[in-house]
Amino acid sequence: MKNILVALLVLLSIDFYAQELLYSQSRIILGLKKDIQKTVINLNELEELNFLFDENTVLEVKKLNISSSKTLNGNPLVVVFETDVNIESLIKTLKETSLFDYVEPDYISHGSGIKQSENVDLTESFVPLSTTPNDQFFFRQWGLNNNGTFSLSPSVLDADVDMIEAWDITTGSPTIVMAVLDSGIKMDHPEFNGRFWFNTLEQSNGFDDDENGYIDDFSGWDFVNNDNDPTDDHGHGTNVTGIAVANANNNIGYAGVDWNCKLLPLKVLNENNSGFTSNIISSIYYAVNRGVDVISISIGGSGYSLAYENAVNFAYDQNIPVIACMMNFNNNVSYYPAAFPNAIAVGSTNPNDYRSAPFFWSATSGSNYGNHIDVVAPGNYIYGLSHTSNTSYGSYWGGTSQATPLVSGVVSLMLSINPNLTVTEIRTILRNTAQDQVGNPSEDTLGWDQYYGAGRVNAFNVLSYLQNLSTTSFNSNSEINLYPNPTNDFLYLHSNVDELYSILIYDISGRFIKSLENIKTMIDVTELESGVYFLELGFNDKKIVKKIVKK
Repeated sequence: MKNILVALLVLLSIDFYAQELLYSQSRIILGLKKDIQKTVINLNELEELNFLFDENTVLEVKKLNISSSKTLNGNPLVVVFETDVNIESLIKTLKETSLFDYVEPDYISHGSGIKQSENVDLTESFVPLSTTPNDQFFFRQWGLNNNGTFSLSPSVLDADVDMIEAWDITTGSPTIVMAVLDSGIKMDHPEFNGRFWFNTLEQSNGFDDDENGYIDDFSGWDFVNNDNDPTDDHGHGTNVTGIAVANANNNIGYAGVDWNCKLLPLKVLNENNSGFTSNIISSIYYAVNRGVDVISISIGGSGYSLAYENAVNFAYDQNIPVIACMMNFNNNVSYYPAAFPNAIAVGSTNPNDYRSAPFFWSATSGSNYGNHIDVVAPGNYIYGLSHTSNTSYGSYWGGTSQATPLVSGVVSLMLSINPNLTVTEIRTILRNTAQDQVGNPSEDTLGWDQYYGAGRVNAFNVLSYLQNLSTTSFNSNSEINLYPNPTNDFLYLHSNVDELYSILIYDISGRFIKSLENIKTMIDVTELESGVYFLELGFNDKKIVKKIVKK
């Protein structure tokens, strides 16, 4: 009976989150215009805003990008009131002052994974491979290595990201830093031992030694409670972080995708797995200003915020990829940040390679789809770490939340090979090397589709491709178009280039196949076997890579 009640509560909470556009009644986000005549240090200096302070008790006006200029001009702000106010009316009045680029509610977002604890046989055996880590329960990590025998769900051999093969190329670099924005982590878990990024500019003295606006922020920050202890009080954050970076080859627990990168945990979700958009915005600015290399965010909300998009664009402009989850409502509603153009959006697959629809925890759930999805990755029945125990490994989760850190880990491995990759290059490589048409044939069509994006991420293809083509430009906005694609025999060129001086052809794993020279209008691919290939096109001192399909 207890399990039935828990299931009903989960379903009710899911429907509630899916149907209501939730935002705080005591907070509001503002973007003060940069070009107003007065230099503003405190918002109450502006006479036009006297009503805001006269009619309400304002507890705090906080810059969301604390490390930027000391003035409020051109900065995103959050205003926190002592009691609830009429948000809709206040937004209308503030907009009429013409002082702001935007005035928005402070929307509430949620982590997109659900947990199920189960006492599964911990003595299950498996046949080790030469590159298999010795972690005690690695055999459960079907998303990394699927031998077709996963016991909780229909399973298909090799419906995984080929992680074992990818680890032959690299297991990561300690020079790469990943920020995980979530409910925090279990800070003393042995699976995170030695993995924290450490702020050497701070001393334990209660002062802001590095003058970045955060006191004693040694290894992350808690934006919910405004302190330097991002300890997880829900569990979602510990699980997703472990998927990306749990220590490997230590004879316990599970293996993360990246074994060596450093971790910056940023707590933005509370004990109920929900959090204010303003805190997420602050954490993105914090992460970028700290110089991280990857931002992983398994959170979504359906309220559009320009301030939020500006923060994601800020990361994009600094070549820091934001990897985000599609959410789990089995619809094509846009959830943010995944729906922002400059985020990389990730959906979820099952052990049989089908889109996760439903997840194990609800018959009406499913990996969201839509025109903004980039790729999919394993995300259902994902075992992981506990936020309440250092020795409990019997719980699993399901959601696009779990698929996202897997992709984030692959991206950090990519950057360990080439730290200068741009976000556009990372997205293009993930898409071009993904395994296409792996799932339900009624949804997963040739090329990009709204359910699987470009396909299931393949870590081995990604890293092989980078290793073999490390000097190539992966500009997705090329000056050359190839058609028809897919093709049976010939590809025709449409470009403003007089002549290509070289064409190199590689297979899906990055293995060199053949070279062509002095091509003007047509490429003969009749000798190629059916499959996916990459063409490296050289012209005008540039190199551009195109993905083609040979029927």
